[in-house]
Amino acid sequence: MKALSTQTRSIKPAEVDKKWHVIDADGLVVGRVAVIIANILRGKHKPSFTPHVDCGDHVIVINAEKVRFTGNKTSDKKYYKHTGYIGGIKETTPERILEGRFPERVLEKAVERMVPRGPLGRRQMKALHLYAGTDHPHEGQQPEMIDVAARNRKNKVGA
Repeated sequence: MKALSTQTRSIKPAEVDKKWHVIDADGLVVGRVAVIIANILRGKHKPSFTPHVDCGDHVIVINAEKVRFTGNKTSDKKYYKHTGYIGGIKETTPERILEGRFPERVLEKAVERMVPRGPLGRRQMKALHLYAGTDHPHEGQQPEMIDVAARNRKNKVGA
């Protein structure tokens, strides 16, 4: 019988095995699906998780335009950004963003705020692939489907 090691093993970047996952965001609650995506991007679902190494997997999100908010958040929640000029603060609602040209940005910003800031977080965000519709060009990577709605009944609105 082999003795248990008392040292924590830190994985090296060359030893990372990146997989591909697909999530169908149709009807899913934004915050709940963003937490799951952020954890997969960081690699926290793996036993070999190392905080300072990009050991996460690639995540493909389809139907990102069909994400939902609970309650009145679609109209009451406010997103702020600053243009850089004096008095240049702008505000918008999730409803306006979802009806606009890039509806996937609601989910992108939710995930972006859950990964670390800095070079590591930017590298992890490059593994997130968001698509408003059902088609994606990553079939060659043979991604595996993750059913987020089946994990918890609160993950999907109207289910």
